[in-house]
Amino acid sequence: MPIERVREFWDRRPCNIRHSPKPVGTREYFDEVEARKYFVEPHIPVFAEFPRWRGKRVLEIGCGIGTDTINFARHGALVTAVELSEKSLEIAKKRAEVYGLQDRIRFFWGDAEDLTQFVPVEPYDLIYSFGVIHHTPRPERAVNQMRYYAQPGTTVKIMVYYRYSWKVLWILLTYGKGQFWRLAELIAQHSEAQTGCPVTYTYTRREARQLLESAGFKVREMWVDHIFPYRIPDYIQYRYVKTWYFRWLPKPVFRWLERNFGWHLCITAEMP
Repeated sequence: MPIERVREFWDRRPCNIRHSPKPVGTREYFDEVEARKYFVEPHIPVFAEFPRWRGKRVLEIGCGIGTDTINFARHGALVTAVELSEKSLEIAKKRAEVYGLQDRIRFFWGDAEDLTQFVPVEPYDLIYSFGVIHHTPRPERAVNQMRYYAQPGTTVKIMVYYRYSWKVLWILLTYGKGQFWRLAELIAQHSEAQTGCPVTYTYTRREARQLLESAGFKVREMWVDHIFPYRIPDYIQYRYVKTWYFRWLPKPVFRWLERNFGWHLCITAEMP
């Protein structure tokens, strides 16, 4: 799978680009994108622990249009943000300017599988990558590259997609009509809002642990979260109407489902 296909896909429609109908690049647009993202995915601030990194050095691999990037910088971190999509990076840079945080963020354009070729090798306190490396052709190479930016005590926080999730079952039944032998193809096609993603890997807990520990990191915590409960036709019109089978579930039951069959496998590791 050529990395150029992955880059072209995300250039056509950067992740979360349609989270607001306001003019792209305005403060109103960025405020609304952030509010919507964290409303739908409230586990992200919990996982990232933005305030914890005040005065620390953060390397973000796959910054997209910069929602988490801005929050690390806003809370006082010094951020190095890497992105494959030129279009996404352009928007992220504009975002930093809008909030006056450009002096706290360095941006680099390039492929995470070849990180050391374009990002100066120096140690970081946190290496963060949320929902990114499962879209690169060789995730294990991207994780191995992280080693060069880690020192003893460096924290690594990564989110990858969880194979035993409600989303995978929904994709299999909705688009695959139960054709489980096509699962890898179906997941890639339908894992994102824009269909046709060139590559999307999913991981079991064991595989995710192996991915990090084979690169020398020690996994400290791993948990599953996030089931998207809203009807897509309403959601794209900026209305939050839950699908009927989620509408009547008590909140504790829905949270139990998220923590056992969520789409996001959140992993915290460190360099021993």
